[in-house]
Amino acid sequence: MTYLLMLLGLIGCMALLDARYRLFVFARPLPALASLALGTCIFLLWDVIAIEKGIFLHRESPLMTGVMLGEQLPLEELFFLLFLCYQTMVLLNGALAWRAHRAKARAGVEAP
Repeated sequence: MTYLLMLLGLIGCMALLDARYRLFVFARPLPALASLALGTCIFLLWDVIAIEKGIFLHRESPLMTGVMLGEQLPLEELFFLLFLCYQTMVLLNGALAWRAHRAKARAGVEAP
């Protein structure tokens, strides 16, 4: 349960950053949520394929809930993949916004 709570906390922190700077979900909710869902589904499919090939194996841990979505696929994996996609989009959009802000600031300094 500890791992799931940590993941939920991290997703919450990403949402706070997103809300503060309007980087992804808080900028354009419907396309962002669709993108998160699609990205998470693609990574889940990748996991399922890797599990079928014997590449990914689940090991029991007292830090996890024990709830399985499928064979060798714990509930926490879904939240980890959601966090991975959300973090990537917040970081990407944050970097783009920062770059645009820097360019605008430079243009203002260079103006006579």
